[in-house]
Amino acid sequence: VVTLGFALSKRFPVKNIAPYIGFQFAGGIVASLLLWFLFPENELLGSTLPKDSASQSFVIEVILTFFLVFVILIISEETHTHNKFAGIIIGLTVFLDALVGGPISGASMNPARSFAPALISGNFTHLWIYFSAPVLGAVFSVLTFRVFKK
Repeated sequence: VVTLGFALSKRFPVKNIAPYIGFQFAGGIVASLLLWFLFPENELLGSTLPKDSASQSFVIEVILTFFLVFVILIISEETHTHNKFAGIIIGLTVFLDALVGGPISGASMNPARSFAPALISGNFTHLWIYFSAPVLGAVFSVLTFRVFKK
């Protein structure tokens, strides 16, 4: 979704979206295969699943992704290019998102992160949440960023 956010904000070439996202999914699948090899007794392999209702997890995933993409867009702005703390700021955002959303939705914020364990474990329950909510959160984030950038 960060790739999508960059493409929508005209910072990433649209022609590169498909291969870039394809490699993200491939990397997730390789990582999930490795987990399956190392921990064959773990049936879910780190799958992201709602703790309670699907609607609750959907809203949380939209919000978490919104903040993650928004922070990345701000940090990566040309005026902040030399920000030595960019990695720390983005990492802390992921940490806070996971701290808040992890117990509720699994804090995926990335379709590739959710798809790979679902594919390898065969558990596609509620996968729609982890595809649609992060995309929606990224789109809202880019639109909000445009408003604040003006």
